[in-house]
Formats: sequence, structure tokens, C-alpha cells
Amino acid sequence: MSDPAVSLDRARASELGFVARFFRATELDTRLLGMIGALVVIWIAFQILSGGQFLTPRNLWNLSVQTSSVAVMATGMVLIIVTRNIDLSVGSLLGFIGMIMGVMQTEMLPKLIGFEHPATWIIALGIGIVAGAVIGGFQGFIIAFLGVPAFIVTLGGLLVWRGAAWWVTSGRTVAPMDSTFRLMGGGPEGSIGSMWSWILGILACIAIVIMVANSRRQRQRFNFPRRPVWAEVFMAAISCGLVLGAVAIANAYYWPIGIVRKYAEANNITIPDGGLFISHGIAIPVLIAVATGIIMTFVTTRTRFGRYVFAMGGNPEAADLAGINTRWVTMKIFIIMGILCAIAGAVSTARLNAATNAQGTLDELLTIAAAVIGGTSLAGGVGTIAGAMIGALLMQSLSSGMVLLGLDTPLQNIVVGIVLVIAVWLDTIYRRRTA
Repeated sequence: MSDPAVSLDRARASELGFVARFFRATELDTRLLGMIGALVVIWIAFQILSGGQFLTPRNLWNLSVQTSSVAVMATGMVLIIVTRNIDLSVGSLLGFIGMIMGVMQTEMLPKLIGFEHPATWIIALGIGIVAGAVIGGFQGFIIAFLGVPAFIVTLGGLLVWRGAAWWVTSGRTVAPMDSTFRLMGGGPEGSIGSMWSWILGILACIAIVIMVANSRRQRQRFNFPRRPVWAEVFMAAISCGLVLGAVAIANAYYWPIGIVRKYAEANNITIPDGGLFISHGIAIPVLIAVATGIIMTFVTTRTRFGRYVFAMGGNPEAADLAGINTRWVTMKIFIIMGILCAIAGAVSTARLNAATNAQGTLDELLTIAAAVIGGTSLAGGVGTIAGAMIGALLMQSLSSGMVLLGLDTPLQNIVVGIVLVIAVWLDTIYRRRTA
């Protein structure tokens, strides 16, 4: 005998249109899908306007590297905004910590352990992460325990840490960085090559299939509604296709001829008549950003701390009454943000092979814009890590495309500002309709 509730659900599903049934079966986030659609439209538009220069392996590879540092910080900004706070200091903090790591590698550590010591990059990165955690915790303490609004505290941090970056070296640019440390910035040596990229891509596909299968088993175990088998297969196939497609694009970008010649001479390799083609593969900063995104997604969706964060954002008073130590959670959020700023600072400093006073300028706006465009609501309680990272890619795509078109920096800032306002407006409309 059939279950009346199941029969009713099937009857209701049959009344829906094909598109509605498709979205219901696949459980796709329409908000995230809309953002991906906007990204595709932007890419196609720039491809046409730039005469076919935008969607090339070289530009897409560079785009992924340029997005990495902002994407790392955007994952932390999601937690900040979800709890109805804001952090305006992340760009200055990136520059200050980057300067600290630069000074450690060029002036302090060489006196203690010598140049190009194998431990140089580890010590410099470790000191940067500790500094980021301490500064983030300090700002979080003022916000959470002293009751000063986050806007004021981090606005002060924007000025303080930018000035501190100048004070560390009296305005000097510090370079060059340790050769191992530079690998975090990408480039021919800062990539994993064709073979390892394919291996990593295949492992990622295997992980996706395992996750889909495990999710289905868990739903069955707790009697939760399950997606149709075809929907599970579709989602796994699309995800694997995107991963392998990204690997193929990364491998299609080859080392410049000059670097290939130096590499061949150093390794006694004879360059054939047709030329020697060496693929970059996936850049290390991209792997750092992806790993950060995975870890932060796990933190926000699979841990008690993550549930507390979204509970606070949804209703701070109720969270406090439920026994959540909202002050300590707020402080931990800013500690995490400081650590992520240190990681982003390492990526940025390694990519530039220098620590400069202008490093990270306006990155706070790009980070906030990435999180908001990625679906994080300024009203709190709503946001995803994946959305913020796609938002970072969208913002960098706008910047990269306008550079290809030869637009001036002031005009680029105008476009970014307009996009941010439109994103907040759309978020307001979305919340009204779903209220």
C-alpha cells in the first residue's frame, strides 16, 4: 500500500514545469547559479570586446592566480558579514603582514640562518600567521568585549596597519623573497605541471563521486528525501567536468620561450625542431585558495562553531539566550580573518617577489564586494564560501577584462562600485521575496 504523503508529493511534482522539476530534483542553489550565469555573460562579453583575448589559456591562468589572494580573504569575510559585522582593515592588514614576512626573509633571518635556508619560508610564513591571528584577535576583542562597533574598529585598523607597513621599513620596498617562498605566488616554477595537475584532477573527481554517494547514504539512513539517481549522476558529472576542464585549461598554458630555453640549458635538454612545450599546470596559489575554501566550507557547515556563526547572524538575541558565547565566537571570527589575511599576504608578496607599501590597497573593498556578490547578506545569517569565491572570480574578471580593453583605473573603480551597489540591491529584492 502506497504512502499517501509520497503520492501527494509526486502529484505536486507532476504539476510543476520541467525547469521547476529539474531545480527541485537537483537542489541547485538558484542564487549561486544566477551568479555563475552572470560570470559567463561577463566572460563572453569581454571575449567579444577584446577580440578573442580574454578566454585564452594564458589569461584564464593569470586570472586564477590574481583571484587567489582576494578569494582567500573572502572566505573569512563571509563569517564577518554573516554575523552582521564588517572588516575594513583586511587590505591594510595584508600589506602590513606582507611587509613583516618580507623583512624577515631579506633582513632578519639571513643574519641568523643565512640566505636561502630551507626553513626560511616556513619561519616567515609562521610569523606572518601568528601576527595575523594576534592582530585579528586584538580587533575582535575590542569589538566583542569592549563593545566598539566593528565598522569603527576596522576603519581605524585600515589606517593603523597601512601606516605600520610604512613604518616597518620607512617606506622602502623589500625584495627579493626566498626562492621557496616565491613558489606560493605562481609562475612557471610555482605550478605543479601537467602530470600532477591531471592526477589531482582525477583524485578530485573520485572525491566528488564519494561525497555524492556518501550524502545519498546519509539521507537514506536518516530517512531524509533523496534526489533522483539521474540528478545525483548529473551533479557528479557536471562537477567532474568543471574540474577536468579547469585542469585542461591550466595545462594548455605553456612556459614562455625564454624560460624554456634557460630550463633546457640548465638541464642539458636539446630543444627539438618543433619547440619544447612545458605546461604550467595548476598554480600553487590557486591550490592554496581551493584548499582554504574547502576547509572554510567544512568549518561553516560541519562544525558547531559554524552553526553558532549562522545562528548569531540570524538572530543575535536568540543565540545569546540559547547559551552561545557570542563574544568569544565573534573574537574567533576575527582571529580567523587575521590568519586568512596572512595567507593572502604570503600569496601576494610571493607573486610580486617584493613587499611594498601599496600592497593590498583597496583589497578590503574587493573582498567585501566578493562576499556580497557571492550571496552573503548584509542583514546577516546568509552566505556561502563557494559563493564568495565565485564572487572574487567575478570581481577579478571585471578588472582583468577592463585592463585588456585598455580602460583607466578610475573607470575600473567606477564599474566595481556600480556592480557592488547593484549586488546589494538584488540581495534586498531577494530577501523581500523570500521573507
